[in-house]
Amino acid sequence: MKRIDRRLLWGAIALAAIIVLTLVAAPRGDQRASGSTFSRAPNGYGAWYAYMKQQGVTIQQWQRPFEDLDKKTKTERSPITLLVVNPPIDRFLITENNRREWVRRGNTIVILGASTPATEAPFTTMQAGNVKIETSRRQQLQKYEEPLLSDRFGGIVWQATIGKGRVITANTPFLAANAYQDAPGNFAFLSKLVQQTSKTIWVDEYLHGYQERDIAAQQGKKDWLAYLTQTPLLPVAVQAIVLLLVLIWAANRRFGQTVPLASPTIDNSTAYIQALAGVLHKAGRSEFVLDAIGREEQLQIQQALGLGPTPLDPTTLVNSWVEQTGRPATELQQILQPVAQKRRLSDPALLAWIKNLQTTHQHLP
Repeated sequence: MKRIDRRLLWGAIALAAIIVLTLVAAPRGDQRASGSTFSRAPNGYGAWYAYMKQQGVTIQQWQRPFEDLDKKTKTERSPITLLVVNPPIDRFLITENNRREWVRRGNTIVILGASTPATEAPFTTMQAGNVKIETSRRQQLQKYEEPLLSDRFGGIVWQATIGKGRVITANTPFLAANAYQDAPGNFAFLSKLVQQTSKTIWVDEYLHGYQERDIAAQQGKKDWLAYLTQTPLLPVAVQAIVLLLVLIWAANRRFGQTVPLASPTIDNSTAYIQALAGVLHKAGRSEFVLDAIGREEQLQIQQALGLGPTPLDPTTLVNSWVEQTGRPATELQQILQPVAQKRRLSDPALLAWIKNLQTTHQHLP
């Protein structure tokens, strides 16, 4: 395989690897992870969960369906508090009969992230002294709803009593998110909310996609290969493999006959001039360049002034230059004098002489 084909093959392999790594290892903007105690992102609740553990609070992560929690609490006498952060559907936990009955028996549900309308309230406010709230959304409370955190624009956190239990709702899902670690009032406020009526606290991680092994097995997520078949990664991986095979085949089996590259034509005169120039430059023989080029340029200037091909003295040539062009005599003298004196010039001086020569040609008739 030729060198260019190898580059094409390795380039294709590198491109496929980058695509796979980007899809697998890049951070994903999955909204289900927002509010999870397993998340260390700004919208996660990992820091608050650790804070509760440090306080010695009995708090656990629930990774099973709500029906299992309902069965568990029926066998326990003490009430339970369930914390739900950023649920996918507003208030879905209390609209269904089994969840409403669960609350009625004396349990508490704390919902963070209810959808409420935006108001004219400032986006950032400090409530209850040291609780930082960053949302302009407020809830217009009903008679059966008791405000726990509110201002003149409406309720921010409120509660409603259902039987022996309560439903506590906040219109911001980020009440004690990781981004508010520098606002300790937020952590303490949420800690107080979930500990008002019970000593056992569960955080719903099932809605964030975290499941215990037996539940995952029941839903067909037995291994990573089974999971891959249920995600968009499988068709992407298949396409990448097909593309790689096509590139390998194209690199080894060309379409049509090989067309040889034409060899560039070498200009012998140009090559001779470049070689001679290199030798003269290395030897520092600028006077040879002045003599060879200067005499030819002087003859061309003389013919341009209409003085014929026979070489004339510099004085006659300068006088004719001034008369026909109206330019100063010094412009032509600085071209002719170095040639007549046959002096050796430095590289900068030689470049300046060539530049003056080009300027002189521009003013010839």
